[in-house]
Amino acid sequence: MKYLFCLIICTCVVSVSFGQENYTQTIRGVVVDKNSQITLPGATIVLLNSDPAVGSTSDLEGSFAILNVPIGRQGIMVSYLGYNTQTLNGLNLTSGKEMVLRIELEEKVNQLSEVVITAKQRKDMALNKMAAVSARSFTVEETERYAGSLGDPSRMVSNFAGVAMTNDSRNDIIIRGNSPTGVLWRLDGIEIPNPNHFSSFGTTGGPVSMLNNNLLTNSDFLTSAFPAEYGNVTSGVFDLKMRSGNSQKREYTGQIGFNGFEIGAEGPFRKGGKATYLANFRYSTLELMNAIGLDFGTGSAIPQYKDLAFKINVPTKKAGIFNLIGMGGVSFIELHDSETSLLNKEEDLNYNYGGMDLDYGSDLAVLGLSHQYFLNDRSRLETCISALGNRATTHSDSLKFDDEGSFQNHIRR
Repeated sequence: MKYLFCLIICTCVVSVSFGQENYTQTIRGVVVDKNSQITLPGATIVLLNSDPAVGSTSDLEGSFAILNVPIGRQGIMVSYLGYNTQTLNGLNLTSGKEMVLRIELEEKVNQLSEVVITAKQRKDMALNKMAAVSARSFTVEETERYAGSLGDPSRMVSNFAGVAMTNDSRNDIIIRGNSPTGVLWRLDGIEIPNPNHFSSFGTTGGPVSMLNNNLLTNSDFLTSAFPAEYGNVTSGVFDLKMRSGNSQKREYTGQIGFNGFEIGAEGPFRKGGKATYLANFRYSTLELMNAIGLDFGTGSAIPQYKDLAFKINVPTKKAGIFNLIGMGGVSFIELHDSETSLLNKEEDLNYNYGGMDLDYGSDLAVLGLSHQYFLNDRSRLETCISALGNRATTHSDSLKFDDEGSFQNHIRR
């Protein structure tokens, strides 16, 4: 009886210890100057709503790490002498992956006593000082937070003032009444014609975004008063930035959602090295479910698409920083009136395309190599070379009906 009693006590203690287990994860990253991109050593990073206070400081290379942070929505505050304090809220920390951040701080401008300056009026400057605004930064968390965003930057910015979507089936956006075709997309300085699946020539939107928000970092959205670096734009600008991989450890992720089933990998090429890789592959969720026999009642109209994105970051001691980025995707869909199960009359058509079998597809491939060289503490030289290819195809096959509207055969076009 004594041994049985001891066994029960030990079992209860073990059960309680397992029940009280708390899952934690690491928040790491680098702190840099927003303008010069120079790393800031000695910056203070504090975890919000922590008691006792938990935090870290950046090292000589601007890197920091906060260990054993409870998973869930967290926030951090970053401060540095001579710079504005920055607060990041709503960071979604998961147990399976470390969070890697790149925090850009702006220099603080101190208010002085009154200074009177007299000069001639410059004719090349607008009298309206607000003409230099209409630019906004957004975070990856915002693409998940806004209703209807679906992890898509285009759908997310439709919640902003002056921005609207044409319809829910596509992510084309209208900015202050301007045509969606005037929107410019840039990824790490590379102009992209249309980063969407099922896109058409001359458009800037599509039903499914090819951009993966798991690979992006803080980016800019501009609606007017565009700087000179943005050419050939009349409506708006998406200036997107792709983050670098985790420089401390290798990580692997997987998830499934509206945009597809995806797997990703990131980490250093070798232990202790600074060069990192980041890659993610995504596959259509509906196509995957159709392959295992699930019927959605849409006939042949199953969206088939897949995309791949990667970034290789190689920092050097004297030659600067090299980045190799790539993104590509293929998409295809069949809209076949001929596959109607009871196709006897013209009124039995499924897709209402006037008796047509339509096959539509689009492809996109982007590859870029960039180099960043620091001339001094306040200036840098950036160089980028890129190549891209874009293709859209449409194949139509007419259905032939007799004078009474009965189905006969196909007419190839």
